[in-house]
Amino acid sequence: MGFIIIILLALLVHGYVLWHVYQVLPFPVWAKWTVVGLMIASLAMMLAGFMGVFDRMPLGLASAAYDVSTSWLIVFLYLLIAFVLLDVGRLCHLVPKEWVYNSTWTAGAITVLIAGLLVYGNIHYNNKVREPLTLNTDKQLSKPVKVVMVSDLHLGYHNRKAEWQRWVKMINDENPDLILIAGDIIDGYVRPLNDEDMAADFRRLTAPVVACLGNHEYITGIDKALDFYERAGITLLRDSVVTMGDLVIVGRDDRSNRHRKSAAQLLAGVDRNKYIILLDHQPYNLEESEQAGVDLQFSGHTHEGQVWPISLVVDGMYEKAWGAYRRGNTHYYISSGLGIWGGKYRIGTRSEYIVATLR
Repeated sequence: MGFIIIILLALLVHGYVLWHVYQVLPFPVWAKWTVVGLMIASLAMMLAGFMGVFDRMPLGLASAAYDVSTSWLIVFLYLLIAFVLLDVGRLCHLVPKEWVYNSTWTAGAITVLIAGLLVYGNIHYNNKVREPLTLNTDKQLSKPVKVVMVSDLHLGYHNRKAEWQRWVKMINDENPDLILIAGDIIDGYVRPLNDEDMAADFRRLTAPVVACLGNHEYITGIDKALDFYERAGITLLRDSVVTMGDLVIVGRDDRSNRHRKSAAQLLAGVDRNKYIILLDHQPYNLEESEQAGVDLQFSGHTHEGQVWPISLVVDGMYEKAWGAYRRGNTHYYISSGLGIWGGKYRIGTRSEYIVATLR
């Protein structure tokens, strides 16, 4: 029942936006319907992609279809905000009626504003932010350890081989001792990763790679994801622990697995004299890591909302939705992600990688 209500609300909101688009455009009727039809086609294309249509298309065409259809969500969001503001303005008698009917000025202003946001958002997304992080510990380390930490690569139809190769070089240029990935390596479609042999590029990383699963690996199909991880040479921690020198790295299975072990269960029997890092894709119940005696938890998943004002909603959903945090003796870093789901736009948020030095 709840799912049906959500679908009905989504249809109503889309109807609201499309009706306002039709009303505001200063075009002949046939041209208005053409624009509305293209918007409906973008939505339909995205829904078809979820049902596996992209995997049956040529790779280049599938990538273009993915980019166009998921970019529509961003356009839709800002159209919704614009039309709600105009309607509120009309109710308050601040906006004249002619601004929302066949208005060249209103249609032009909205088009320029949204186009400008998309251009800015794409440029900002492609400018990855290097976040330095120094973590001091009383535990014995034979030497400082340099760790590059990333999450939410979302490799697939939009973040393809050339993009991933650029990220590989960026990571290798840091000369890390260790690379940690907090889930969602795969966007949801494993076909583009296999077709372009992205596993080979993972093997070009010059430091050991340790990762946990994310929810998108479950969307992809866990067997397909596990096969890719193995071919990529990634040490996957799925409710398991590995000791690497002075570090103990604990990887929780994603929250998608309702039967996963707790942090306390995973740390039972772990050498507490070593520095303990927990990888957990979704940053829920942060108190569990503090209570279990974790030194550092690294998570992702939130994307910090990707675009404003969704970031405000996400901030309210989590104890900490992005950035460095501390509870007691436990440090946390929740990453907004190196990659992104859907359209490649960062508006009010950032794509980042963390270069942590443990001392």
